[in-house]
Amino acid sequence: MKRDYIDERDWKPGDIAAVLDLAGRVKKEPARFRTSLSGKTLAMIFEKSSTRTRVSFEAGMFQMGGLAMFLSSGDLQLGRGETVADTARVLSRYTDGIMARTNAHATVEELARHASVPVINGLSDLLHPCQALADFLTVRERFGTERGFPLCYVGDGNNVAHSLLLTGAKLGAQVAVVTPPGFEPRPEIVNSAREAARETGGAILVTQTLEEGLAGARAVYTDVWASMGQEAEAAGRARLFENYRVTERVFAMAARDAIFLHCLPAHRGEEVAAAVIDSPASAVFDQAENRLHAQKALLSTLLGGLS
Repeated sequence: MKRDYIDERDWKPGDIAAVLDLAGRVKKEPARFRTSLSGKTLAMIFEKSSTRTRVSFEAGMFQMGGLAMFLSSGDLQLGRGETVADTARVLSRYTDGIMARTNAHATVEELARHASVPVINGLSDLLHPCQALADFLTVRERFGTERGFPLCYVGDGNNVAHSLLLTGAKLGAQVAVVTPPGFEPRPEIVNSAREAARETGGAILVTQTLEEGLAGARAVYTDVWASMGQEAEAAGRARLFENYRVTERVFAMAARDAIFLHCLPAHRGEEVAAAVIDSPASAVFDQAENRLHAQKALLSTLLGGLS
């Protein structure tokens, strides 16, 4: 039976942890996995532009002996009215998996419903599950474990915040999300994360207060204030988020050994001060690299049957 990686709620805690275990092995001994996906193909559908998602998936498939095919909306008949369902059925006849970076979460869900091959959510407006795998792989490398680990996300309660909550809860982490009023993560995501945290021993906090969220945090995470598609809201959001910029003062509210995380691209001087993202405490480029290793492990699990 095929498995998809679209929504962390569909995966058991142990299965997500197993992907991270494999990611550690893939990163440490890449030569062992050089032929793991030999002869396999991955269709990559992009409705949104990308640096990290495209390059990490393409490089990952190549490094394991497979082939990734970049398909923008203009390259597919989706742009001329072919249905998502028919696209999924056709690509399933040609490829061993589909990765989709979409505007609407419903699109990647529909792809998965009609595809007979595994579908991976490369980003949707609701979730960014591959990013969260890389994030917690980075935490594991720096601190030894993600279980009980206190991470604080500051900013918009967006797709990145949602996946940090869900993945963190499944892994037994302590995840706090600090947002301006009216920009909290979706209640159904928070409720699902709290339910998972009860099972794993994790903890979830949603607050508007920086001091409450950052107290004891060993990772401070932020993202751009206006995601792709929200450009018209950028000026208004900048005013509302002004007090939630991760400055040196804000970063100092966290634990003394805290690291700084950002999914990138970053806007220095907006959501984060240059002095923070460019400081020795910043782990953003290790985090970006770990997209490659985490996704290689995920691809190996879904397309190659490794675990």
